[in-house]
Amino acid sequence: MSSIPHNGAPGPSPGDLAAVSGRRWWILAVACLTQLMVVLDGSIVNIALPTAQQDLGFSDGNRQWVITGYALVFGALLLVGGRLGDLLGWRATFLTGLAGFAVASAIGGAANSFGILLAARIGQGGFGALLAPAALALVTSAFTDTRERHRAFALFSAVTGAGGAIGLVLGGALAEFLSWRWCLYVNLPLVLIAAVGGLWLLERQQAGEQPPLDLRGALLSVTGLVALVYGLSNAETAGWSDGSTLTWIFVGLGLLAAFVWVQARVEAPLLPLGIVLDRNRGGSLIALSVAAAGLSSLFLFLVYYLSTILGYRPLTTGVAFLPLVGAIVVAAQAGPFLIGQVGPRVPVTAGFLIASVSLFSFTRLGLASTYTGDVLPGLLLVGAGIGLVMAPAITAATDRVEHAHAGVASATVTTVQQVGYSIGTAVFSAVAAGAADEYLSTRTGHDPRVVAQSLVESYTAAFGCAGWMFVLGALVCFLVLRSGPLTRDPDSPITVAH
Repeated sequence: MSSIPHNGAPGPSPGDLAAVSGRRWWILAVACLTQLMVVLDGSIVNIALPTAQQDLGFSDGNRQWVITGYALVFGALLLVGGRLGDLLGWRATFLTGLAGFAVASAIGGAANSFGILLAARIGQGGFGALLAPAALALVTSAFTDTRERHRAFALFSAVTGAGGAIGLVLGGALAEFLSWRWCLYVNLPLVLIAAVGGLWLLERQQAGEQPPLDLRGALLSVTGLVALVYGLSNAETAGWSDGSTLTWIFVGLGLLAAFVWVQARVEAPLLPLGIVLDRNRGGSLIALSVAAAGLSSLFLFLVYYLSTILGYRPLTTGVAFLPLVGAIVVAAQAGPFLIGQVGPRVPVTAGFLIASVSLFSFTRLGLASTYTGDVLPGLLLVGAGIGLVMAPAITAATDRVEHAHAGVASATVTTVQQVGYSIGTAVFSAVAAGAADEYLSTRTGHDPRVVAQSLVESYTAAFGCAGWMFVLGALVCFLVLRSGPLTRDPDSPITVAH
C-alpha cells in the first residue's frame, strides 16, 4: 500500500485509504481500546490505592499524588501531544505513545518505593497525552461518510464516558483477587493488542512541508495547565482560601490568557483559535467539560458512599457501577440519529437535564438507603443523560476541522474533559468538606452514627452541587449550540485559521 503524504503534500488522507481498504472499523476498534486504556488509568488505581499505600508505606499526604501526578502531566501535555501528531504523523505518535505507556506501566507495577510509583504514573500521563489525541484523530480522519462517522463517534463516546466506571470495576477485581500491581500491569496486554493493530492498520507517513512547532504556545499552555490543575488539586487538601491554592490558580489563568494572546498572533499557532470559536465546537467543548466535572462527583463520592456507608468491598463497589456503563453505552447509540436529525443542541440539553434529575435524587441518600431502591435508579438515569451528551458533543467538537489540525482539535476535546474533571473534583471536595464540618459543628461527642451521618451530608451536598452544575450546563449549551443537523463535506472543511 502507498504511504500517506503529510501536511502540505498532495495525496489521499488516512480516511480515504481506510475507506478504500475497508479497515476503518478496525481502526475504530483500536482507537476505542486505546481510549479505554487511557481513561480507565485515571480511575483504576483509586480502589487499589489503600493496598498500595500499605505495601509501599507512603503517607496519606503523598497518596493523592499517585492520582494527581497522572492527571497533572496528562492534562498539561495534551495540546502539545495533539500538535505533535499533526506534525510528525499519527502512526509514529500513536506507536511511540503505546511503547512509552507500556514501559511506564511495567515500572509502576514493579515499584518498590513511592518515588518510583509516582515517576511511573507521571510517565503514564505524559505518554497518555500522545495517545489520547491520536486515537480520536484517527477516528476523525477514518470516517468521512456522515452517517458512519456519527455511529463511530457514538461508540467512541460510549467508551469515553464509561471508561472511568470500567476502571473502578477492573481495579476492584484486580485488587481483590490479584494485587494492586496488576492495576498497572493490566496495560501491557492492552498495549500489545493496540500496537499490533496500529502496525497493521496505520500507514507510514511521509513528512511534507510542515509548519514549525509553536514553542511559545507550547510553553505557555503546558505551564498554564500545570499551574491551574495543581492549584485545583491543592484546593482539595488546603482549601480554596489557602494562599498557595489561589496563587497557583491565578498564575495558571494568567499563563493561559497569555497563551490565547499569542495564539491570535503567531503564524502557525499550537491551537488555531477557530477550532474553539465556532459555536457548535465551542459549545460542545463546554458540554464535555461540564459532563466530566459532574462525573467526577459520582466516581469520587458515590464510591465513598458505597464503601463507607453501605460497607461494600472493592470489587462489589466496582460492579455496582456496571449499570452506569450499560446506560451510557445504550444512550450513546441514540446520538447518531439525534445529531443527524436535530443537531447537538437538543440531545445535549436534554442529557444534562436528565442527569441533573439523577444527581438531585442522590441528595436523598441516607444511612438506611439501599443500592437497589436508591442508588441503582439514579445510576441508570445519569448514564442515560451522559450518553446523550457525550456522543453529539464529541461529534460536533471535531466537525469539519481541517485534516492538518485533527490532532490538536482532538487534543482540545480531551484537555477540556481533563480540566473539567479536575475542577469538579476540587469544587465538590470543598463543598463536601464544608458540609461535613457544618454538620459536626452543631453536634458534640463521637457517636459513630453522627460521624457516619456527617459523611452522608458531605456526599449529598456534592451531588446537589453537581446537579446544579448540570442545570447550568444545559442552559449554556441551549444558548450556544446551534439547532439543525450537522453536515460534513470532507472537501469543504471549516477553516481554522487564526
